[in-house]
Amino acid sequence: MRVRGGRYQLQRLVRHRRRAIAAGLAVTAAALVAAGPHTAPEPHRAEQARGHPVTEQARRHAAVETVTAPVRIADAAAVQLLRPGDRVDVIAAEDPSAGGVARVLARGVRVTKVPEPVEGGAESGALVVLSVPRATAARLVGASATARLAVTLC
Repeated sequence: MRVRGGRYQLQRLVRHRRRAIAAGLAVTAAALVAAGPHTAPEPHRAEQARGHPVTEQARRHAAVETVTAPVRIADAAAVQLLRPGDRVDVIAAEDPSAGGVARVLARGVRVTKVPEPVEGGAESGALVVLSVPRATAARLVGASATARLAVTLC
């Protein structure tokens, strides 16, 4: 757009404010659409209008990969040292008289919550809620049925 006779036309635009505002908005909208994100051309997207969220399809979320898993730790005093946000390793210690060994089930998992201990529940350990991958949660649940679980701070 080139303006000739600048001063006169500027005064004329000021007098006709509605037209000036409408023209300014139209130029701004055109610039925003032109500067919008460019994607690779696809045949079915060529007909779609760009730049307006209503015309875009809703994104599908991927399956949840991280889940929260409540885990009962054998040593209740060790759980009292934990705070939300801590990173821990979870270790399963099987009965040594049966030939069991200690193995690491999860490495560097995040503590999301440490519930208050229940009165008289110190003998059975304490509960801690961990944020772990889905497959690790299944291993933790399976191991808690046959072994005593312990944590180490990372």
